[in-house]
Amino acid sequence: MNEEIAAFLVGTETTVLEAMRQLEDTAQKILFVVEEDGSLVGSLTDGDIRRWILAGGDLQDPIENVSFKDPYRAKKGYDLASVRKLMLEKTIGCVPVVDQRGRLVDLLFWERVFTDGSEHKPPKPIHLPVVIMAGGKGTRLDPFTRVLPKPLIPLGDKTVIERIIDSFLRYGVSVFYLSVNNKSRIIKSYFEELNPSYGVTYIEEDSPLGTAGSLRYLCDSLGGSLIVTNCDIILDTDYSELVEFHQRSANDITIVGSLKNYRIPYGICEIAEGGELVRITEKPEYNFLVNTGMYVLRAESLRLIPEGELFHMTDLIDRMKETGGRVAVFPVSDKAWLDTGEWAEYRKALKHFEADE
Repeated sequence: MNEEIAAFLVGTETTVLEAMRQLEDTAQKILFVVEEDGSLVGSLTDGDIRRWILAGGDLQDPIENVSFKDPYRAKKGYDLASVRKLMLEKTIGCVPVVDQRGRLVDLLFWERVFTDGSEHKPPKPIHLPVVIMAGGKGTRLDPFTRVLPKPLIPLGDKTVIERIIDSFLRYGVSVFYLSVNNKSRIIKSYFEELNPSYGVTYIEEDSPLGTAGSLRYLCDSLGGSLIVTNCDIILDTDYSELVEFHQRSANDITIVGSLKNYRIPYGICEIAEGGELVRITEKPEYNFLVNTGMYVLRAESLRLIPEGELFHMTDLIDRMKETGGRVAVFPVSDKAWLDTGEWAEYRKALKHFEADE
């Protein structure tokens, strides 16, 4: 088996956390679980891991417990036309090929099956409006932001806000709202010069209204749901899955949370009253879901925001829970979240886009 295929394979005893890290390094975002003899056990996507996390599953459990046990597979000597037809109908990105004994011998990725370039795996459109909170001062990026507003900080040959917008365009999003305050005239001039094909509407803040206050102005103009994102984050995730999760779960607010894993490189002492040692735990690992700053909101929830007051998204979340609304978290991996809002993370994001160009 060649190295290219081996990169997409994991053993049955691989832990969920180990598989997550391997999955993050694959451009195709899929792995296949195999026995020692190469027999195909199942497939694994970030959606499978997300469902495991939401169900309270342990990240140290073997991946065999998490994987999808019955992925579509082609038999050696397959009919290419039949594989193409199924991949188009089901929007399957990769089909494993097995021999007569069920051992995985090849992988048929979308790009390989449709070699003439006439077909591309289409993302599912979401057609929701996107609100980008672009009114902050960006003090963590000083001194850049003494000159430029934070949304216009460059990432490669584009600005941060263009990178954010580009990530939504492929999902059919064509309506964008920019909540602006600090250096708003520079932002408007930039987009006037850019003359984009999509629509941009500005929400003017006369004074800073926090991370949610300006959304109140959209109460009477939006129905259904909307996506809200900070202007300093870029997510590499399937937005259609995010919206489907929000709608299927009947959430009022869905928070996109990034899974962060921290390993303490020391033995941790747990003590009882008086200093008596209970136990030492060697190099423990802790996993947290961190708020990325992207949300899907039911438009009706905007009515909980007071008019003309400083109000943060955390305030809206608290108020929603107090009134009995449903707030849930959509987990994404650590590498799926690029935070450009402070220097160390901005440099990582810059290297990421430089490597892609």
